[in-house]
Order: sequence, then structure tokens, then C-alpha cells
Amino acid sequence: MSNVKIDTILGSRRLSNYWWTTIISIGGLGFFIVGLSSYFEKPFIYSIYSRELVFLPQGIIMTFYGTIAILISIFLWYTIILNIGSGYNKFDNEKKIITIFRLGFPGKNRILKLQYHIDEIYSIKIFIDEGLSSKREIYLKMKDKREIPLTKVGQPLPLSKIEEEAINLAKFLGVKLEGKE
Repeated sequence: MSNVKIDTILGSRRLSNYWWTTIISIGGLGFFIVGLSSYFEKPFIYSIYSRELVFLPQGIIMTFYGTIAILISIFLWYTIILNIGSGYNKFDNEKKIITIFRLGFPGKNRILKLQYHIDEIYSIKIFIDEGLSSKREIYLKMKDKREIPLTKVGQPLPLSKIEEEAINLAKFLGVKLEGKE
């Protein structure tokens, strides 16, 4: 059995982010072009032009919404390109070190690298909150009562899978497992 366990964390490069960013980009561009077409009173794209659209108030509102959607989509494409939130959790029983690594936005804090000694860990905690926005998370609970999240962002994992991961991690680190307080 290996003494090092590495869990890869998927960042912004997930299918749902590509989907929604593309939809927002296309919709924003459409609104912007229709708004400009109403201002210049000539079609830029014939299939989405309407002579009945008056620049004040409809055209200006469409231009505004289109501009906002384009700016949001630029930000979302930026996070996808930089793969914000990606990284890994490394559990090293040989060196007795846990490393949590994540990528952030460019700047002096682009790289988040946290290291903890295994002796500082009190337990592995499972947090399950069912409902409209269900949460199923695994935390590293420290002896000083800090709780560091270890699970990936996105769709909640099936209950059996999250329990299995938490049990395996607790066994691997030699700490106890606890549930929601």
C-alpha cells in the first residue's frame, strides 16, 4: 500500500461552465447587436433585426443587458482559461504532511498552498445537508477546531461515495471519523 494519496481537484474547466459561458456569450452578443441595430436603424444581422424596436427605451436596455452579459462572459472565460480552483489534496504518511494546493486569480496570491502536520488533525468530518441546495462535504477537522474543506465544488457526490471516501481517508490518516454536529 502506498504511503502517499493524491486527490485531484477539478477547477473551472468543467462542462457546465463551458456550457453556461457559451450561452451567456451568445445571448449577450445577440442583445448587444440588436440594441446597436435599433440605434443605427439598420440591420447588422438580418435574422435578428426588427424595425419595430425603438432605441429608446427598448434598444438602450438591450444594449445595456448585452454589454453586461458580454462582460460577465469575458470574466467566466478568464476563469476557465486560468482554471481557477483547480489543484490537489496530497496526504503523505511518510513525511506526515498534508498539502492542500489550489490555483486562484493572478497576483501575489495566485497559488494557495497550505500544509499541515498529520498530528494536528483531530478527525475527518462529513457534512451532509439535504434539501433544495444539498451539500455533501468532507472536512479536515483540526485539533484547534478549524475545519478545512476537502471536497470538490460541483454536483454533490452520491451519499455512499462520499461516505466511502471519508472512511478511506480517515483510515489512511489514522484518525477518527465524525458526522454533522
